[in-house]
This record gives sequence, structure tokens and C-alpha cells, in this order.
Amino acid sequence: MVKEEKIMAKYKITQIKSSNRATERQKANLVSLGIHRMHQTVEVEANAITKGMLEKVRHLVVVEEI
Repeated sequence: MVKEEKIMAKYKITQIKSSNRATERQKANLVSLGIHRMHQTVEVEANAITKGMLEKVRHLVVVEEI
């Protein structure tokens, strides 16, 4: 019996605006997503938690679905 792998969608996230004037909560969301500096790009799985974090920092990042 062969198990089928469930393919999860991923997001490619790039920070395009500075987090200097962002709130502490927004900065914490960026760190939780794995972003530590400007123009850094990370890939994360698309799930409800990630979508919620992206909603809070959508003005600081560019999101592409992979």
C-alpha cells in the first residue's frame, strides 16, 4: 500500500519595507516567519497560522504563492 503525499502550498515572502516603525507584535510576526532583515526571502507552508501572520504584516512584505 503506497501512501500519497499531501502537497502543501507554499508562500515565498520578501520583506520590502522597514520594520522600524512597526509595532512589537508586527516585528514578532516577521521573526516568526523567519525574516530578519530587508529584502530577505523565505519560503513557508501555507496554513491558517501563516496566513494570519501575513495578514498582520501585509504592508511590509510581498507574498507570492508557489
